[in-house]
Amino acid sequence: MNDLVIMDNKAERRKFLGSLIVPLLIVAVMWVVKIIEVSYGVSFSRYGVAPRSLHGLVGILTLPFLHANWEHLLSNTVPILVLGTALYYCYPTLANRVLLITYLASGLFTWCIGQPESTHIGASALVYGLNLFLIASGFIRGNRLLIVISLIMVFLYGGFIWDMIPSLAIPQKISWEGHLSGAIIGMLLAVFLRNEGPQKEVYHWDEDDEDSSDDDENDGNPYWDVPTPSDDELTVRYRFRH
Repeated sequence: MNDLVIMDNKAERRKFLGSLIVPLLIVAVMWVVKIIEVSYGVSFSRYGVAPRSLHGLVGILTLPFLHANWEHLLSNTVPILVLGTALYYCYPTLANRVLLITYLASGLFTWCIGQPESTHIGASALVYGLNLFLIASGFIRGNRLLIVISLIMVFLYGGFIWDMIPSLAIPQKISWEGHLSGAIIGMLLAVFLRNEGPQKEVYHWDEDDEDSSDDDENDGNPYWDVPTPSDDELTVRYRFRH
């Protein structure tokens, strides 16, 4: 028994560590870009998403890796690590798809709805997409572990909804378009992928009840409904025995 528990713990540890790989790689690229900017006194912000302009399409690929300053970078580092790890831990078969679609689609949507002559940078669109996917998927699937994780996400990032409201975000120079784009993509993915990955938990007694009810329906007659033999049948049986 102890050996089995140790093996389970090792498997969970390996699964957790494996879930950290991609989020760490994303964060590493974010930090390397900022270090290069500071070290050489340059800014790559011009390569962000410039809505409805041909050159601004490049920003769809660079958007999550560009940040205005260290504070901006730090504010996205922790969410990427937390949400990315949760995604790969809970949805190992869906994680790559969800991450890639959220990454590209949120940038494209930002390019479509953003204000002309503006530039959008930062990993916030990706953060919002992963957050809304985890929250919506947890409740859609009815899985207890996923619901708990969803509630934790709401608790940690519950104030994120205000950054999607233009009147509140614009004065702070926050890209509400990027946030809204990521949130919409995350919720859509949760709906479209609801039948893939972990599903609602089914308890054994529920399955037993369903099986027994099916057996009753297939038998046609319950065990207590036994027909009474006729007089001729009784006579034949009596002659056969004697």
